[in-house]
Amino acid sequence: MPETRLMPVPDALVGERIDAALSRILGFSRSRCSDLILEGNIRVNGSAASKSLKLGENDLLEITIPDPEVPVTPVVGMDILYDDDDIVVVNKPVGVAAHSGPGWTGPTVVGNLAAAGYRITTHGPVERQGIVHRLDVGTSGAMMVAKSELAYSVMKRAFKERTVRKIYHAVVAGHPDPASGTIDAPIGRHPSREWRMAVIDGGKHAVTHYDTLELMAGAALLEVHLETGRTHQIRVHMAAVGHPCVGDVFYGADPTKAEELGLERQWLHAVELGFTHPRTQLPVTVRAPYPDDLQRALETLREA
Repeated sequence: MPETRLMPVPDALVGERIDAALSRILGFSRSRCSDLILEGNIRVNGSAASKSLKLGENDLLEITIPDPEVPVTPVVGMDILYDDDDIVVVNKPVGVAAHSGPGWTGPTVVGNLAAAGYRITTHGPVERQGIVHRLDVGTSGAMMVAKSELAYSVMKRAFKERTVRKIYHAVVAGHPDPASGTIDAPIGRHPSREWRMAVIDGGKHAVTHYDTLELMAGAALLEVHLETGRTHQIRVHMAAVGHPCVGDVFYGADPTKAEELGLERQWLHAVELGFTHPRTQLPVTVRAPYPDDLQRALETLREA
């Protein structure tokens, strides 16, 4: 169902062309705002607006945002971990992207929620509406999507300011020494393999904290906390200290071991989100159980 908003013209936008003003109000591109105008979704003082209209001091805007055209691809195994009027948290399976984008035609979290009848806020770029943070396609676990405008603005800021507690579990090769520690090493594009990330001089500041939860034959289960959020940060940092995630052949893990464990991806899972609820201000903790492939691999290692 389309969303309609009524609002006076903000003082700072009086005299602006309506397409430029809408771009600043909605956070959409100017071309998308022009499309909204041409489609008749923008009215000023009760009449359809023209693209060249300049806004006056006492004008009243009526803005209708059509439902986004989201690719709907049902996803098997994407369980709902938490759901209320503001937020939904899913247990994202491996192989599912947070949202659609260039070059990605597979399933998405947004698409699956749409297929299940969930209404997501229209805030954010059209292909990323409701997305307040992301997990890599190859990483499973707890991922939040905003259903209300309040949740989108508050939680987007909370993730940016790193006030959300994000806990990962990772099974790595070998036994890290020390058993608990911090990896503080900059991350950037690999100098000769641009499709990979690496610890490099001049990279972006990156800090990873880890604690060993369990030791097994040739492997360790770690709890990992991220102080920063760089691309592939856990995978890169653990590989850099000689303990790549088990199954992560992309970053140097033993492919034979991965095959023995039946792993087709790295053993890495976003196991917990902890946050202050944007509306109630109460603390909320959501945990995501391990998916079957990671649980089987862990049990195999424990029995070795």
